[in-house]
Amino acid sequence: MKRFQITFKGQVYELEVEEISSSAPTIKKSAPAPVPNAIPAIAPTPKATEPVAPAGAQIVLAPMPGKILAVNIKAGDVVKRGDVIFILEAMKMQNEIMANQDGQISSVSVTVGQTVSTGDVLAALG
Repeated sequence: MKRFQITFKGQVYELEVEEISSSAPTIKKSAPAPVPNAIPAIAPTPKATEPVAPAGAQIVLAPMPGKILAVNIKAGDVVKRGDVIFILEAMKMQNEIMANQDGQISSVSVTVGQTVSTGDVLAALG
């Protein structure tokens, strides 16, 4: 019987290993290894909610994960295609999010400082 000490994820465990020469495996039951302390779960950041948009409204989605630095619109504003409606910081770069069509803003789903993921709803444009 050989004894070994291993470290796994910061926890030290002692193992006993028996060398066997026969071809048939021998199973020896031992006490279970101690379970390391569980890491508390971190609550996920709430996703942007789906806005209430009229039929035919265009949804503006986050093209990449990042942080909203500026919201240049509010519900009821009229925008033209290409107007900068949000500034999104991603990888230390400021990215302009533009209106994808002419219309009136139905709802805005994000605020300055909010972190968004790819595909999160930013606004509804109708």
